[in-house]
Amino acid sequence: MRKYPVGIQSFESLRKGGYLYIDKTELIYRLISTGKYYFFSRPRRFGKSLLISTLEAYYSGRKELFQGLFINEVENDWNSYPILHFDLNAQKYDSPESLNDILNDILVKWEKLYGTEPSEVSLSLRFQGIIQRAAEKTGKSVVILVDEYDKPMLQAIGNDKLQDAYRDTLKAFYGALKSKDQYIQFALLTGVTKFSKVSIFSDLNNLMDISFDKRYAELCGITESEIHTWLEEDLHELSANMNMSYEQVCKSLKERYDGYHFTEDSNGLYNPFSLLNTFARMKFGNYWFETGTPSYLAQLLKQNKYNLTRLSNEVVTSDLLNGVDTLINSPIPVLYQSGYLTIKSYNSRFNVYTLGFPNKEVEEGFISYLLPYYAHVQPAESAFQIMSFIEEVEKGEIDAFFLRLQGFFADTPYEMIRDLELHYQNVLFILFKLLGFYTEVEYHTSEGRIDLLIKTNRFIYLMEFKLEGTAEEALAQINEKHYVTPFQVDRRKVFKIGVNFSNKTRNIQKWIVEEV
Repeated sequence: MRKYPVGIQSFESLRKGGYLYIDKTELIYRLISTGKYYFFSRPRRFGKSLLISTLEAYYSGRKELFQGLFINEVENDWNSYPILHFDLNAQKYDSPESLNDILNDILVKWEKLYGTEPSEVSLSLRFQGIIQRAAEKTGKSVVILVDEYDKPMLQAIGNDKLQDAYRDTLKAFYGALKSKDQYIQFALLTGVTKFSKVSIFSDLNNLMDISFDKRYAELCGITESEIHTWLEEDLHELSANMNMSYEQVCKSLKERYDGYHFTEDSNGLYNPFSLLNTFARMKFGNYWFETGTPSYLAQLLKQNKYNLTRLSNEVVTSDLLNGVDTLINSPIPVLYQSGYLTIKSYNSRFNVYTLGFPNKEVEEGFISYLLPYYAHVQPAESAFQIMSFIEEVEKGEIDAFFLRLQGFFADTPYEMIRDLELHYQNVLFILFKLLGFYTEVEYHTSEGRIDLLIKTNRFIYLMEFKLEGTAEEALAQINEKHYVTPFQVDRRKVFKIGVNFSNKTRNIQKWIVEEV
């Protein structure tokens, strides 16, 4: 039986345990053969830790672990180098001391191997000393591998003072990569995001950022071609288990987990965590999304007064995608680098990218996640409320679902009065986007109004929303614009609904329904 490496981040454990490994060593060999210092960002659970572990095995001279892989066919010199491996991932960073303590713990272990000097009183000086002595004692240049370099910075988003403290510490610490260049064989820093410009990377201009490099676009993640090369039999087994045709299984996998693009005109990448979980359990699920979404993403969207309707069609420059130091002005860089948005198209004339959700798993999961942050609903009740809302729409219970809508808008804070129109649009966008996963929904906005078309198996709803107008005016607009005309021969029951929002009550004031 096939063994899938779900949650396994050790290359040695994977290879010795006989787990599936999709061979990425051709790209790894290119990486180590053509450069020295690299930075590589990808979303969480995309295979970065396994990449680091694979490089550690290679630089340890573990030839036996690479039997049958590309790199074993081309590498003749299997040398062992001193390796300094940082893993900043599984730690909690809530104070300047917490980062210092973790770095100190790592340095103490290396100092037991390579020694220390009394003059090395700071973390950065100690790190520099370790690099130099490791090279001098072994006669080999040092390999430095940093997994999730940005974890402290990410945990401090929203706390500028703490983030500045982490930035200063890490900037000095990672500066050793530049000051001790003559003792270093290879260095790779991985993370989710790139804190650039006046941040950690301002002094590390010797790092080549390959996150946006087409040559290494497939270094992490799984392509459709790799699925058919390495998992063809598994596709047929999944088909039998799910009682679906082979074609349906391939289509569903693509819709749910494919669609990541980290550079223009590149092959789509499947999320490896969700894909491997699907084959391991032989059923579909929202595996990547269920591992957790950081709350700061929703907070950033609200803090920046972001119009959520733009999530499916956000146009940005490459400069914005390449760094997250513009968080104050835009939440888009961190949404892109975290994997919630991806490149959908590229306009070479204007050098701009259009972003959107990569796939159904991310889109449905993220929109559901946002509901409690925008609407009056508890996270524990969110799934029930969504299900009830959809069922009321499908049954034609108009008053029931409008009363539920009123509930979603209840307790809108008074301080939001200046941004009420955006608030209405964002809540309605979330609700009807969720509804759209089960029915057909068309949603349009323009200044002062929102119009909506919902099609279920039995009903068609034509809705017009007015902001500080009247429900009568909204209904009149449906009639004047002849919104019903395209559906006059449709067998489904058609409802025209005029709705008005009141700034005074900060909620839906009235709705009027006419049946065609």
